[in-house]
Amino acid sequence: MKLRAAIDWALGLFRRFLQVRAVFTTVVLSGIALLIVGGFLSYSIGNGLYQTRVTQILSESERGVVEVQNTFSASTVTDEIALQTLLNSVVPSLESSGTIDSRKIALLRTPGQVGAQILQSPISADLDTAVIPADLKTQVRASSGKLTYQSVGLTQPNGSVHPGIVVGSPIEIPLAGKYELYLVFDLNGEQQTLDFVQSILFWGMLILLFMIGTVSFFVTNWLVKPVQVAAEVSEEIAEGALDRRLTERGEDVIAILARSFNRMADSLQKQITKLASVSKMQQRFVSDVSHELRTPLTTIKLAGDIIFASREKLEPAAKRSAELMHDQIERFEVLLNDLLEISRYDAGAVAADFEIQDVNGVVGSAIAGLEPLAQSRGSVIEVDIPSGPVDAEIDGRRIERLIRNLLANAIEHGESRPIGVAVGMSDSAVAISVTDSGIGMSRAEVDRVFDRFWRADPARKRTTGGTGLGLAISLEDTHLHGGWLQVWAKPNEGASFRLTLPRRQGMVFTQSPLPLPPAKKLKKSRQAGANNE
Repeated sequence: MKLRAAIDWALGLFRRFLQVRAVFTTVVLSGIALLIVGGFLSYSIGNGLYQTRVTQILSESERGVVEVQNTFSASTVTDEIALQTLLNSVVPSLESSGTIDSRKIALLRTPGQVGAQILQSPISADLDTAVIPADLKTQVRASSGKLTYQSVGLTQPNGSVHPGIVVGSPIEIPLAGKYELYLVFDLNGEQQTLDFVQSILFWGMLILLFMIGTVSFFVTNWLVKPVQVAAEVSEEIAEGALDRRLTERGEDVIAILARSFNRMADSLQKQITKLASVSKMQQRFVSDVSHELRTPLTTIKLAGDIIFASREKLEPAAKRSAELMHDQIERFEVLLNDLLEISRYDAGAVAADFEIQDVNGVVGSAIAGLEPLAQSRGSVIEVDIPSGPVDAEIDGRRIERLIRNLLANAIEHGESRPIGVAVGMSDSAVAISVTDSGIGMSRAEVDRVFDRFWRADPARKRTTGGTGLGLAISLEDTHLHGGWLQVWAKPNEGASFRLTLPRRQGMVFTQSPLPLPPAKKLKKSRQAGANNE
């Protein structure tokens, strides 16, 4: 578990910090290069030591063979005892018992001889003739006085194995026949030298890697520091500190970057300041106009209500005009209220009145308010809600208005087909979906559905008196609650809006209790007003 945490921590550093990646890459590539160079040097030094020692061994062996052969050739002994004594003197004269570069001798009789005297073969103490390879003996017997050698491993009394070389040559002894002289050389000295050199190379490589890593750290820190400062300044500018700038020093590429960044920041500050000023002017204009229109609208509405109440006494043409005026005054009042509401959101002057309420009751009230409109359009509202209460901390007035907006849109575009309203809940969230089977929307229309004053089909006749601000206000109400308002739609297949809210303010949720698009298709059923009484 700790190892996994350490790996995750290291990977996090690698992903987040450019300097860590640069130092790591430099050290790894340098390590690979040093391994290649160190391996080549180690091989070259080891091969050089071995070849030098082999040359020396062959030279010593050649002198020893010539000396032994001359000793036997010049000998005039004829009896067996004297010949054995001379034979035994060969080993002490050639062997060396040094602790590092020892040399052992074995003078072995060539097998298969007939008629020659059989003498005891002299062998150095502690020399096991088993170290002499059989194939080397075969080569020695087949050679015509030439030296033959082969690398072997020499097992020591303590169990360790030293590298060694066995050199062999045939010897002709008068009266005794053919013999084979073997010189066994211990190369432990050369091996120790090679081990020392490899150890120096290894530790030198580690020290060099550390130095490379240290140097690359300071170099990359020097190069990356301006980029880090630029990133920090960019974050501060993004958070609203438009006056932050980079320090311009020198004439290198970092200085060019700083100057370009500062020019870009100046341009952005000017544009943002200009746009903010225009936006404030627009917001103030909408707010002022909306408030200024409130008083004359109230007067016009009072006068219109009086005329509308007396419409039965008017001529047919005047009566129709009174009804049209009444409808348009009501629509204008709705538009004015929506403009005031959206201007309050723009000014940041909206405060929600949160309290724990039953979402089923809020949905029922919204449906009851729009059921007459649904009946007039021939639409049936199908309701799918949990049997028990669905409590959530919400502003009931705003959520009811939001649901009415969604229902009004569904009735308007539902083509007199059933409209589905569903409620779902989980431990952390509640969800409300409104689904119709009407004309639907394309992908481009879905992307703009929450824009202010936008309509998918401006030429379409509207029966609900919409202002084009309903969905925009609904989205603001959703954000005020810390929730989601999502839409799914396909042309000629209908649309579905899903509202997801936290059960309690500040509660975090990652998934909605209801699917989008809805899992169930709409079907004919009785109207749902009675279900929400």
